[in-house]
Amino acid sequence: MNTIWHKYYIPVLIITTSLLATDATDTINTSQILSDNDYDTVISSRGLYELGFFSPDNSKKRYVGIWFKRITPRTVVWVANRDNPLTDRSGMLRVTEPGHLVLLNATNATIWSTNASSSVQNPVVRLLDSGNLVVKEANEDNPEKILWQSFDNPTDTFLPGMKLGKNFVTGLQICITSWKSRGDPAPGDFTFAFDPIGYPQLVLRKDAYVTYRMGPWNGVGFSGLPNLQKNAIFTIGAIINKNEAYYHYEIHDDSIVTRFTLDENGVGRRWVWTDRTQAWIGALAVPIDDCDSYNACGPNGRCNIENSPLCDCLNKFKPNDPQAWGVGEWSSGCNRSTPLNCQNGDAFLKYSGIKLPDTQNSWFNETMTLKECKAICSKNCSCTAYGHLNISEGGTGCLLWFGDLMDIRGMSPGQDIYIRIASSERDSEGRKRKILIVTLSLVAGIFLLSLSLLLYSRKSKKLVRQLPERGRLRSNYVDCHPDQSHKDLGLPIFDLSTIIKATDNFSINNKLGEGGFGPVYKGLLEDGQIIAVKRLSRSSFQGKDEFKNEVICIAKLQHRNLVKLQGCCTQGEEMMLVYEYLTNKSLDLILFDTTKSKMLDWPTRFNIINGIARGLMYLHQDSRLRVIHRDLKASNILLDSDMIPKISDFGLARTFGGNETGANTNRVVGTYGYMSPEYAGHGVFSVKSDVFSFGVMVLEIVSGKENRRFSYRDHHLNFLGYAWMLYREDKSVELVDSCLRNSSNLSEVVRSIHVGLLCVQEHPDDRPSMSSVVVMLSNDGVLPEPKHPGFVTERDMLQTMTSSTGSCTNRITTSVLLEGR
Repeated sequence: MNTIWHKYYIPVLIITTSLLATDATDTINTSQILSDNDYDTVISSRGLYELGFFSPDNSKKRYVGIWFKRITPRTVVWVANRDNPLTDRSGMLRVTEPGHLVLLNATNATIWSTNASSSVQNPVVRLLDSGNLVVKEANEDNPEKILWQSFDNPTDTFLPGMKLGKNFVTGLQICITSWKSRGDPAPGDFTFAFDPIGYPQLVLRKDAYVTYRMGPWNGVGFSGLPNLQKNAIFTIGAIINKNEAYYHYEIHDDSIVTRFTLDENGVGRRWVWTDRTQAWIGALAVPIDDCDSYNACGPNGRCNIENSPLCDCLNKFKPNDPQAWGVGEWSSGCNRSTPLNCQNGDAFLKYSGIKLPDTQNSWFNETMTLKECKAICSKNCSCTAYGHLNISEGGTGCLLWFGDLMDIRGMSPGQDIYIRIASSERDSEGRKRKILIVTLSLVAGIFLLSLSLLLYSRKSKKLVRQLPERGRLRSNYVDCHPDQSHKDLGLPIFDLSTIIKATDNFSINNKLGEGGFGPVYKGLLEDGQIIAVKRLSRSSFQGKDEFKNEVICIAKLQHRNLVKLQGCCTQGEEMMLVYEYLTNKSLDLILFDTTKSKMLDWPTRFNIINGIARGLMYLHQDSRLRVIHRDLKASNILLDSDMIPKISDFGLARTFGGNETGANTNRVVGTYGYMSPEYAGHGVFSVKSDVFSFGVMVLEIVSGKENRRFSYRDHHLNFLGYAWMLYREDKSVELVDSCLRNSSNLSEVVRSIHVGLLCVQEHPDDRPSMSSVVVMLSNDGVLPEPKHPGFVTERDMLQTMTSSTGSCTNRITTSVLLEGR
């Protein structure tokens, strides 16, 4: 420690300095003062952590904190006076007899101090290589003799070796609390704790309200985060007994630097420092998705991120409010289809593959068998479910739930739970099994007949495959007529008079914008609902086919990241689509506006990237129809009031069935700058064409630069070429929008750029699927190295398109329509 003395200690300066020449620099004793200057710090014995005074970000306020010694920029892991900062550099930190660590200002007033109840004769403060700051007897190394330690009083960071939980003997509860902002370490709105109520579980709260729950400890991990288990890098564990309940993790390799933080937005992240990139890499982030929002589907409701809509009721349950449930309002949850009758005996039904419900109203026993667990639950009419406490060794212990089951989500791998249902429901399950047996026997009898029909149908399919591509394209369309929309699509039909009145006769004041289809108007229906009306223009290159195509695509698809079609209008020569109105309009209007783009901080942009990825994954593999959009771009991404992205404009989309993932066409449609090379040059499109367009958007969102209007004074590279050049030179951070400097998470930004470059690789087979993209964005494993992107220079793009089409040279139009090759 480079010790700078307070003026009153000058007489002993020479003696003390000579002692420090041989002593470790990790300790402060009662004769020393830590002053606020750039040279006076305490460093742990191996040089891993440092204690001193600092100012966060652009703040001028001064705090005492601990940070990683060898990592730049400074990463603070603990703050002493987080809610009582110093306003100048007059601060002094010292240890006093009988064992208090105090922070004084210029008038010797106490700004902050430890609260040890016991005392010692010769106290010292020592910074350990674990990052723990301890007050103890100078010659005493027994951990149980520590008077006070920073690990018992954490701020926003959870380090290896810390405990997160509660000591039932002393009443001490340890949790981490977010900073108020990046420049203010005062306690923020969010806390992360191992909640001891009921059966202990990790819980994230905003103020007093739970926002995320990792689920109960099941012996090998947490029920809601099954992939977080013991591995080669660290061991996690939970200790639960009559004296204490806490969660902890230990690192196997001391050379690995890691931490878990809770940021000011309520996101918990585990970070790992990598010497190669000299950056923190996020290895875990919670909450992960919408189903991690606490109790997203209400009591007894189940959330599944792979489904659309996200929420459903458990088997043998039904919505409490069917009308609200039908419009996506799920907070009322579900109830049993048949009421319980405990006195006459109920039954239990096994549900598999779930995150176990909230254990706040639960009871547990570590030694009971599952059979004993069922027996005790059966005898208590308030007991609604039971299951294993520990899933290791085939399952041990007993966990009982009482009352409604809260915060259930479907997941794989998940756990089993046995839920109380009416005995009549169990009997119906038995009847269903009998019916199934009879059905299977009938199927076997029909099989031979099916074979003959199959042979006949193959001959018919050969004739269909011989039809030209344009003819097959038509088969994907359906007409939007009153007699068909309700039966096939469930789509309302609007009268022209209703639309005219809603839009004030298509007033210019209500015009929201215009695309290839035609103008879009804002409208207000008589019931107060705000709508967006898309009106086919007579001069539009899109026509009836595209109109029909959009109807079938949107009407049959339901996902939170797809725009919702409210209905259509086909009256006279008018062809209109009626959509939900989205407050923030399209992404391009905000992203590429130098003033409005400041609304999009990094967390918002990252959520937009993830939302588009999930919507696109749904189109490609999870929807009833396999859909290739073919015109993904920033102007076709709409934003609602919460900045949730919605993919729109399906007029050029193609649908497929079975295992088909692409086709070729002599009618190339799309937008310059977003089309993949194989599509623009050869008319070959596939799901990987959409992946290419998505990659372009990711790079646009990170940079705030529009691909089609990008130019750089020092070279002729286009936008993708510039991003590729920066990546090759390990300068990807230079691509980042300047307005993100105070809100960006560097590892997320760099990872997003990396994923974007993987998506725009020249060859389609090299590009990842959208399901892989979603995983890469939400997890922090090692990413493959991207290969050369398509269309690296403006000249490459132009030559490729003109050589294949002989005509496409209009570089300022919004869309490209190429007929013939």
